[in-house]
Amino acid sequence: MKALERLFAEKLLKVKAVKIQPANPFTWASGWKSPIYCDNRKTLSYPALRNFVKLEICRTILERFSDADAVAGVATGAIAQGALVAEELNLPFVYVRSSPKDHGLENLIEGELRPGMKVVVVEDLISTGGSSLKAVEAIRRDGCEVIGMVASFTYGFDVSVEAFKSAKVELVTLTNYNAVLETALKTDYIKEEDIPVLQAWRQDPAHWTGK
Repeated sequence: MKALERLFAEKLLKVKAVKIQPANPFTWASGWKSPIYCDNRKTLSYPALRNFVKLEICRTILERFSDADAVAGVATGAIAQGALVAEELNLPFVYVRSSPKDHGLENLIEGELRPGMKVVVVEDLISTGGSSLKAVEAIRRDGCEVIGMVASFTYGFDVSVEAFKSAKVELVTLTNYNAVLETALKTDYIKEEDIPVLQAWRQDPAHWTGK
């Protein structure tokens, strides 16, 4: 496990941004049952942690996508963090809605991108990757090039790995499901007997019922 993955996992667990409750699973918007819920937006309430996330995303962009002309945040979870990153890097910022606004200019992308710009997308969490890649499609339709995406956390589902590969989008994340589980176990955030349930869910989340 990489140092950053472990360190950020520790920080998320410390502020209880990750909820793990196999006995009382959550229901996602997709209808999936899940023993874990990761709320990265909670990091915005802690100045030191908010700054940590901002600087690590900036560092990743400078190392992996240094030719970026603009930063795009995916609504709604990554709007604030994306704007903070763009400010730190002194780059233009836009955010991409999940659907066009139903009044006014009916924008899907809020802000201004010029055709030909190289854009790095900031996301807070990757599950199936569907909403994140819809944002990529919108930016591409606007005549820009998406050179990569940086997210705080990924569940690492096979479906998302394949989706990003098919869309030809390089994804870099600060931490991931396995790192959070390993860190949670080492810090007694969860018990050893929780691991089989969490691993079973990870293998087939769409059909997991919690039983």
